[in-house]
Amino acid sequence: MARLRLGPLLRYVDGSTATVWVESDRPCTAEVRCADGAGGTARTFQIAGHHYALVPVTGLTPGTETAYEVRLGDGAEAAVWPLSDSPFPASTIRTPPRPGNGGEADDSEGSGGEGDAELRVTFGSCRWAAPPSGEHDPVGPDALDTLAARIAADPDAERPDVLLLLGDQVYADQTSKATQRWLAARRDLTEAPGMQVADYEEYTHLYYESWLDPEVRWLLSTVPSNMIFDDHDLVDDWNTSAAWVAEMRATPWWRERILSGLMSYWVHQHLGNLPPDELAHDKLYASVCAAPDGTDVLRAFAAAADADAGAARWSYRRDFGRVRLLMVDTRAARVLAEGERAMLDAAEAEWVREQALADPGSYDHLLIGTSLPWLLPHLIHDAEGWNAALCRGERGERWARFGENLRRRSDLEHWAAFPASFEALTELIAEAGSGPGAPATVCVLSGDVHHAYVAEPSWPAGGGPDARVLQLTCSPVHNSIPASIRLGFRFGWSRVGRSLGRRFARHAKVSQAGIDWRRTGGPWFGNQLMTLTLRGRSARLRLDQARAVRGGGVRLETAEETRLS
Repeated sequence: MARLRLGPLLRYVDGSTATVWVESDRPCTAEVRCADGAGGTARTFQIAGHHYALVPVTGLTPGTETAYEVRLGDGAEAAVWPLSDSPFPASTIRTPPRPGNGGEADDSEGSGGEGDAELRVTFGSCRWAAPPSGEHDPVGPDALDTLAARIAADPDAERPDVLLLLGDQVYADQTSKATQRWLAARRDLTEAPGMQVADYEEYTHLYYESWLDPEVRWLLSTVPSNMIFDDHDLVDDWNTSAAWVAEMRATPWWRERILSGLMSYWVHQHLGNLPPDELAHDKLYASVCAAPDGTDVLRAFAAAADADAGAARWSYRRDFGRVRLLMVDTRAARVLAEGERAMLDAAEAEWVREQALADPGSYDHLLIGTSLPWLLPHLIHDAEGWNAALCRGERGERWARFGENLRRRSDLEHWAAFPASFEALTELIAEAGSGPGAPATVCVLSGDVHHAYVAEPSWPAGGGPDARVLQLTCSPVHNSIPASIRLGFRFGWSRVGRSLGRRFARHAKVSQAGIDWRRTGGPWFGNQLMTLTLRGRSARLRLDQARAVRGGGVRLETAEETRLS
């Protein structure tokens, strides 16, 4: 009988359909059976000796919850999920209600009124795999583990409707001691890339280490998830500059690493982001599924995507009733030639614009997911603009060399490091948030910077959008937060830091941004998650932090809760 190696992950869910991702240990048919009679099957596809399936589940009823099980094989095999010794409740699929049947009337200020379904969106980024249960965790409790424990303790209580993982789901360049021991049994770690992962098989080990964590495995089986990569999913500073790319491509190990990283991301993360109707017309997915072994097909795609930013689109859109999510790729879609640098190439930028502005008035909230924050502490924003000008040669060749070195050492590669892209995103947000059909909020959801904060922009008099616009940043889920980061970001938000940033900008003759902004919440430090609760035109934000408690337990504690609209 085929065995379940990884998963299930509940990915896409709407009122009548869902997708469930699994990895088995051999070719087979994967089946999802729901307690209410819904279900679906899919034949596994093969990549590098591994067998995967994304099972479309049909026949679900809007506004209901049903338990499900997973079977692997070609007959009446026993269920491989839930695990026979699982301490967790049954994995379930919760479907949203039909439009107009979302709940009781609510006449409070900001409510959309009767029939508005509530949507809870929980998000965060940057997760090192937690050590096995019972081992000391040097960076403190894992926020995803702690969220899973809270939901499992009371399955009928509030839970996220969707989990957004905003990058660094795995760390290819910062492996655990356990993974390093496993790598040492495969190859000589004195040869590059050393204790980093080198190929597809080693990437699969990272996903096993992260997603076989019992709490996270159960959480991802019962809460739908959407994901996007950031640099550590591939390597620190991925695509930071043209010079960086040239240096990496000159190494003997990078090509295998980048192709394996993109292939494993497509398999483990990207496929599940897509709704069933898009999958049905996806030529790459069809080719991989049709091939006896899809490795060469997927490898050719990865090679094309690495060579040409326009060869693949990792960004995507999801509509959750009257909430629109645009998840934007801020890593692979870059233009890196100095003098032409852009966070998004022209085609990608136009696609994002089209999706944000499509069907005005059809959504009450616009969520823009970008692993890298749009609005940073003012000192860091100005330092990145200054650095970008130096690297362009505004102060001469010597300063340009200094700037390139500083850019890599200090991770100066957020939206502010691409000034034209920063302004274009700012203009798009203002346009999407203006007019008769404007949404109530436009929220930019980000991670990366290992702390959490809320920032709110302001436009020159008379030029601002009708929607409330917010930068919501939450990181890490489970990672280290050195004292230098705490001090640096606190200083970056300070008046003295802002004044220093202006001096940087003047040195490189960098013009000021077209907007101003202020921090209205935070900074908060710790392993944490933010949750947006959206209903009609109302929005609430909550920040939960994972805390150790006496007796060895952990819990999520609310550090902040506020109404946004």
